[in-house]
Amino acid sequence: MKASKIILSSACLCLFAAAGVCGFAADERAAKDAVKDAAKPKVTLQIVDWEETLKLVAAHKGKVVVLDAWSLSCAPCMKEFPNLVKLHQKYGGKEVVCMSLSCDYAGIKNKPPEYYREKVLKFLEKQGADFQNLLASVPSEDLFDKKMKISSIPVVYVFGPDGKIAKRFDNEQAKAEDDNFTYADINKFVDELVQKK
Repeated sequence: MKASKIILSSACLCLFAAAGVCGFAADERAAKDAVKDAAKPKVTLQIVDWEETLKLVAAHKGKVVVLDAWSLSCAPCMKEFPNLVKLHQKYGGKEVVCMSLSCDYAGIKNKPPEYYREKVLKFLEKQGADFQNLLASVPSEDLFDKKMKISSIPVVYVFGPDGKIAKRFDNEQAKAEDDNFTYADINKFVDELVQKK
């Protein structure tokens, strides 16, 4: 009887010890994950109209501002977006400020801008887009036609240090895919503007 109690007690102690080790390992993993999350750049998304977008651009007067208008439904936009992130990393917001404007809101009554927030934010987080990210509160058709005066995206605005549009990159005049702009074109132009400062 005593031997079985001793064996049972020993087994319980082994289980408690094992549980403690497992618990410690889980705590250690959770701590490592928390450190990783803290090290990740904070990505934010603000819902704004076109006029508010221009005010946010104007707040960076004295710097070159690159505003990339894109959407999750635009394949060329998605392909080029990582290059906006690289441009931001190159300048770190010192001489050049990078901003993105999601044009995903289509004006559907039961899908307000907030409906798109989670999907857009998820994409931005995956890209590491830790700069100023905006989601247009104006339906894309109205935004393109009435505010931006374009037929479609992708479009990238580069504002000079004076706060005025220095150049708009779009594919309005492109006759073939090879004529479409890329971030190589934008980078070259931005570098030239920075050197002129």
